[in-house]
Amino acid sequence: MRRSVRSLAAVAAVAALGQLAFAADEPLRRIPNHRVLAIDRGEREGFLKVTIQVDAERAAGIVSWMFARKKTGGKSAELVDAAARDAYSRLIHPSLENELRGELSDAAAEGAIKVFGDNLRQLLLQPPIRGKTVMGLDPGYRMGCKVAVVDPTGKVLDTNVVYPVPEFKRVDQAKKTIKAMVLKNGVEVMAIGNGTAGHETEEFAAEVIRELADEKNLHLQYMVVSEAGASVYSASKLAAEEFPQFDVNLRSAVSIARRLQDPLAELVKIDPKSIGVGQYQHDVNQSRLARALDSVVEDCVNAVGVDVNMASAALLTRISGLNPTLAANIVAHRDANGPFPSRAALLDVPRLGPKTFEQAAGFLRVTTGSNPLDASAVHPEAYPVVERILADIKKGVREIMGDSRALGQIKAERYTDERFGLPTVQDILKELDKPGRDPRPEFKTAEFQDGVESLKDLQPGMVLEGVVTNVTNFGAFVDIGVHQDGLVHISSLTDRFVKDPREVVKAGDIVRVKVLEVDAPRKRISLTMRLDEKAGQPARKPAESRPSGTGSARPRQEPKQGAPAGGAMGNAFAAALSKLKK
Repeated sequence: MRRSVRSLAAVAAVAALGQLAFAADEPLRRIPNHRVLAIDRGEREGFLKVTIQVDAERAAGIVSWMFARKKTGGKSAELVDAAARDAYSRLIHPSLENELRGELSDAAAEGAIKVFGDNLRQLLLQPPIRGKTVMGLDPGYRMGCKVAVVDPTGKVLDTNVVYPVPEFKRVDQAKKTIKAMVLKNGVEVMAIGNGTAGHETEEFAAEVIRELADEKNLHLQYMVVSEAGASVYSASKLAAEEFPQFDVNLRSAVSIARRLQDPLAELVKIDPKSIGVGQYQHDVNQSRLARALDSVVEDCVNAVGVDVNMASAALLTRISGLNPTLAANIVAHRDANGPFPSRAALLDVPRLGPKTFEQAAGFLRVTTGSNPLDASAVHPEAYPVVERILADIKKGVREIMGDSRALGQIKAERYTDERFGLPTVQDILKELDKPGRDPRPEFKTAEFQDGVESLKDLQPGMVLEGVVTNVTNFGAFVDIGVHQDGLVHISSLTDRFVKDPREVVKAGDIVRVKVLEVDAPRKRISLTMRLDEKAGQPARKPAESRPSGTGSARPRQEPKQGAPAGGAMGNAFAAALSKLKK
């Protein structure tokens, strides 16, 4: 029995064309999650009418057989048959339809939440740029380009507003101002937001950098940074508390600079739903989505750890065991008494007791303290294990840290006890080998091609370098430097069959792509990562329609009989069908 979703869509066309309508159907088992959510949205908005179709006559016959099979004929058999068929058409089919639709929607929502969580994790774990003074540029037209310089610790050194757009005829003054700020503050990198007027600001920055190289032999870099969520943060209560002296626009420039220095530390201040890496995020249960995303954020923060002498209250709140009150108390104590000299000094923070300390301290780093273990992921309660190891090998902690050869000769089994098992001791040795290791990859940046700055500069067949900005069930979006992300369809990610695009790429990856098609009026760019694919050739059959688990393009044979999808009523149908075959 073939089950399919049939959609009757009434599309509002332009007045001259009147109204258009079309019908489409698709087997339930082949509908990808993102299409289920799109269908649900279309139905809610009143553009679609969706039904689940089966062989009604055959289905009604099964129901009749279930109840009337013992009847040998006569009036009673006819009445039971009629009642069974009526029950199917009026009650059973609508109930089955609702059940199947609910299961489809729930599965699609879970898939969308997982996609959002995976993308958020990749975004939060993007590599930081350490030890650099960064100038953040928040582009704009009427309000100008907002500028903020932050030092390697994230402290704001300088701010200004310039007008680099030629229309305002203040480009020369803007250059003079930016050059002065660079020289005064020792700027090493420029971070440019990718929003409105981003293209013009990027051209301006490139020109300033060339002139500084010629005039001062000063070689700077600039990088385009996603400013998704920056405006949300700048207008938030948190931003107002952090930078009460700055207006909203300047706070945004600070955020852009800081997210280049440390994406995790800055992005945790923003509601994850405002970052723009989701798929149909408004069509799923918002409470469930919020819980899932909060869990991802906390996992990332605890995996990386934070410098307790630099971390904001927003970042500290994400540490296991800490709440907003304790995070605020840590920052207040730090501001009043100076940097924490050790992890143990955290016990002086009001309301931070021994149990909370034990839970949180392992994720907090004190990089400038006297005890090197305070800068590692070794928990304070495990320090005695390290001391026993050091006593046996007669070496100091600084001497043993990073000495892979010496650590490799230590038998972890010797240092286990009722409190610390073998896995814990092994983890301690791994941490001593690479103390304070950061799970984030090394920082890399894409090199956008010179002269390719807008849609009109793109030509089919061009091979470009870009950065993956978002990954969905149907493909990946890539920034190629033209202020409009292009789409690499799932079928164009690689030559092999791909069930999930995240098998091939993730947010933040640097990839090489070929331009297949440019639709300037609709601002759509079609890309491929299969560099041998020819521009303008007919699109391949979407990968989602291929058989699961194989790269073969051979269509899967449809079963002549199929059991209805899961659920109580579906199982009843399946049981009846199996009996009917006997």
